Amino acid sequence: MMLDGVGKVSPYGLGGLNDAQGLTQPAPVTGTPNAVTTEPLPTDFGTVLGRMTLEAISTLKQGEQTAVLGVRGQATTQQVVEAVMASEQTLQAGIAIRDKVVSAYLEISRMTI
Repeated sequence: MMLDGVGKVSPYGLGGLNDAQGLTQPAPVTGTPNAVTTEPLPTDFGTVLGRMTLEAISTLKQGEQTAVLGVRGQATTQQVVEAVMASEQTLQAGIAIRDKVVSAYLEISRMTI
């Protein structure tokens, strides 16, 4: 049957599926329930944009690697589809940001000084 793992889905999402399907278990929550670890937020736009770019590149590479594993038969169809969809969403977001930046640049270049 195609939907074997549906009964194994935990209330927290897909993390409850077994490792035989290639998915990992979620890490157990430790410490106090309201404890949140935070890292200092970047203060400049360049750092934020740089981090977003690195995350986008990582997502695209992971999608490509999963697609290759799927072709080799080492990844499930679901994993390939999820990775490709994440890559597509990342690419569309990058294109939208690029379009906004170009639009803002053109608007600024039209301003009279």
